[in-house]
Amino acid sequence: MIKALLIVAMVVFAVQSIRARQLLISAVWLAFVSALLSVLLYLYGAPIVAVIELSVGAGLVTVFFVFSVAIAGEDAVKVRSLVPKPLAIGLPLLLVLLLTWFLSAPLTPPAGVAAAAEPTLSVVLWEQRGLDMLVQVVILFSGTLGVLGLLAESRPPLEGAFAAEVAATRNSDLAVMEQQSRVVEVTEMAGSPRR
Repeated sequence: MIKALLIVAMVVFAVQSIRARQLLISAVWLAFVSALLSVLLYLYGAPIVAVIELSVGAGLVTVFFVFSVAIAGEDAVKVRSLVPKPLAIGLPLLLVLLLTWFLSAPLTPPAGVAAAAEPTLSVVLWEQRGLDMLVQVVILFSGTLGVLGLLAESRPPLEGAFAAEVAATRNSDLAVMEQQSRVVEVTEMAGSPRR
C-alpha cells in the first residue's frame, strides 16, 4: 500500500514539475520525485541504489539545475511542442500502467533455489558494488568541482564587441596619458635654466 502511494506521489510531483511556470520550482518538484524514488528503491531492497539516487538524483542534479538556472536566467521561450498531445499524455499513462503491473507481481524466488546467506556490508560495498561506489565518488567529486568552478568565476571573460570597446577605451586613455606626459616634459624643459 505504501509503495503504491509513493508511486502515485511521484507521478503527481513529476506532473507538477512539468506544469511549474518557474524553473526553480520545477527543480524542487524534481528533487521531490528523486527523493521519493530513493525511498521506493530502499523499500524494494536496494539500499545502495537508493543512496546513490538520493545523493546524485536529489542532491547533485538539483544543485546543478539550480546553478544553471541562476546563471542563465529564467527567460521564457515560446516554442511549439514537437510531440503530439495525445502521445504526450498516452505514453506516460502506459508507462504508469506497466509499472503498476510489474510492481503488483509477487517477488518470489524460483522453486529449487535456496536462500543464500546475506553478505556483510563491507563485502557488498567493496567487492560486489565496488564499481558503483567508485562511479558515485567520481560523480560527487566532479559535481563539487563544478560547483566550486561556478562560484569562483567572478565575472565572465571579455568577448566580442565588449572586448573591442574596452580595448579602444584603454588605447584612447593611453594616448591621452602620453600626450600629458609630453606636455609635462616640454614644460619642464622650457622652465629649466640653461647652462
